[in-house]
Amino acid sequence: MEISSKEHTHFFSNNTIVPVDQSSFKSESSASKEKQSCCGGIKIFLGALSFAYFAKALSGSYLKSTITQIERRFDIPSSLVGVIDGSFEIGNLLIIILVSYFGAKLHRPRIIGAGCLIMSAGTFLIAMPQFFMGRYRYERFPSTINSTLSLSPCLQEKSQTPLLERSQTKINTGCEKEAGSSMWIYVLLGNLLRGIGETPIQPLGITYIDDYAVEENAALYIGCVQTVAIIGPIFGFLLGSLCAKLYVDIGFVDLDSITISPKDVEWVGAWWLGYLIAGVISVLAGIPFWFLPKHLPKPQSRKDSSTSSEHSKFIIEENKDQRTSYWQQAKLAEMAKEFFPSLKNLFGNPVYILYLCASIIQFNSLIGMVTYKPKYIEQQYGQTSSKTNFVIGLINIPAVAFGIFSGGLIMKKFRIGVLGAAKLSLGSSFFGYLLLLSLFAMGCENSDVAGLTVSYHGAKPMADYEEALFSECNSGCSCSKNDWDPICGENGVTYVSACLAGCQASNGTGKSTVFFNCSCVGTFESSQSSSAVVGPCQKGNECPKMFLYFLIISVITSYTLSVGGTPGYILLLRCIKPHLKSFALGIYTLAIRVLAGIPAPVYFGVAIDTTCLKWGSKRCGGRGACRLYDSSALRYVYLGLTLVLGTVSIFFSVAVLWVLRKRSSPQDETLSANGERGACGTKSRKDNFVNSDRLIQSTYWPEKETRL
Repeated sequence: MEISSKEHTHFFSNNTIVPVDQSSFKSESSASKEKQSCCGGIKIFLGALSFAYFAKALSGSYLKSTITQIERRFDIPSSLVGVIDGSFEIGNLLIIILVSYFGAKLHRPRIIGAGCLIMSAGTFLIAMPQFFMGRYRYERFPSTINSTLSLSPCLQEKSQTPLLERSQTKINTGCEKEAGSSMWIYVLLGNLLRGIGETPIQPLGITYIDDYAVEENAALYIGCVQTVAIIGPIFGFLLGSLCAKLYVDIGFVDLDSITISPKDVEWVGAWWLGYLIAGVISVLAGIPFWFLPKHLPKPQSRKDSSTSSEHSKFIIEENKDQRTSYWQQAKLAEMAKEFFPSLKNLFGNPVYILYLCASIIQFNSLIGMVTYKPKYIEQQYGQTSSKTNFVIGLINIPAVAFGIFSGGLIMKKFRIGVLGAAKLSLGSSFFGYLLLLSLFAMGCENSDVAGLTVSYHGAKPMADYEEALFSECNSGCSCSKNDWDPICGENGVTYVSACLAGCQASNGTGKSTVFFNCSCVGTFESSQSSSAVVGPCQKGNECPKMFLYFLIISVITSYTLSVGGTPGYILLLRCIKPHLKSFALGIYTLAIRVLAGIPAPVYFGVAIDTTCLKWGSKRCGGRGACRLYDSSALRYVYLGLTLVLGTVSIFFSVAVLWVLRKRSSPQDETLSANGERGACGTKSRKDNFVNSDRLIQSTYWPEKETRL
């Protein structure tokens, strides 16, 4: 019995110990699984969001790379192209407030997925006009087209005049149908749809990461997303470079019959092809979001945090045990009650308002500069569209990506607070625009174009440009001042057309056509011959060197300006209430779209149009796209407008820094430098956005932020 008793005692003791060990093991195992699930879920979402950013950035940058192609294909001025470009922002304007506010309370991943599908539909719509409008037609003198006709460019013989009149009559008969087709409207509507689809990606995606990522990693994750997003423009511009080399009607016409080359200002590449590719990528980007959960497990470090996720903050902080049930029963009408108080709360924050003003003005300069940068390089330095897009995609965009990533890395490594973020953002803007100032000295002179930039005798014309196209050397020719069919004389001067050059004969067909006995070429002061070839003359010998200098300064400027990107996001998120982050980002994005994204391309385009020297003409009459710009005027308008706007934004950034310093106690500034307390911490003041008398200590990320 004694042995039996001991055995029973030993048996029960084992039974009492084992459950304790198992429960401890299960507790550790569940904690480990929760940690793995949290990390795995946020990383999957991070990958999906990065690909969505890539897709939207690729299609957006591809549109920028095709600005000049669209302008020439639809024969429209830069100001109208600016309206088309701004339609993307109008699409954002339509729904961004609803998406950023109500979307934060709903299933955020699925809303992002639906946006990607809408974005792809808009991208496909942009490409549709190519399949419904006729083949592209460009201006060319009949002798340069493969034909058995042998015409003299200068129609001195009356017997040749009726032939030209019959040809012109034949052209005019097809004008009635063409005049009624404004196919560029489909491009505008497609870009509008792209803007609607892109809306939820930024505000909902960024705040989803901020809610469920570990505090120390949140800023790095956002920096990674923005860096991956920069890869999209790299591929977008490289795709634009590839498509610009291909003729617009490739697959529909015999390429051997094409008499223009990519160096001609009338050349239009296969702009539509890239939109089909971008549309497919957008579809693929939207698929993963349909399989992601509405919520992720919160990191252990945030469970005891003084702040909580947006979904729990939406519910009144009383009755904490019933928050989940309250949220499940909330309706749209109940959400709407908090809209105007939330809006008032945001606009009562001086740091938010000042930073918003600085961003609006800065984005005006940046959006205008980026939109017309391909056109500027083409017109200023005489580069082809293909080479321009290749250079921007392979050199400028990587510099921007490296700058954004560097900003996030600096913030993480040195644990910079809000005050430090404001200083870093201000410094990057100041030195970036200072470098931009040097680009004024890195331009090319105007090409010598007879009757436009120089007279037919070599001096600069004093009379009106249109009237100066005619001279004694071509007075016996029946020429039109509306034509643009440039030829290059052996004297290095470009002539608007072979007729205006007074050429009497031609030899060869297509691109190999050579004109002889050109009376205007022979009268030029430095001329030793009177022949000319098809196409404009190249820019001066100094232009390639200036283009190299421009690229170097442009890369350094792009890097410097982009370093302040991530610190700006940190500043924006840390100085607002945690439950208003999505709403604040939505309002911020809305303001950028409305006050920068929409107007900047339009007024930049209008300003650039004022520098045009020679407008093209539509087949049925009316002004078409610009064929030649005044290089000096274009440089001063393009760079000057960018620099003025950037300078104004710097003043607002200084005001942001001043307010932060004023509202930060000296102790806070010292602690912020050591990464222990954010600079948004303040003394106890009666501000309308203070909810607590105590300062909430901030480690790094805004989920445990101090408040103004």
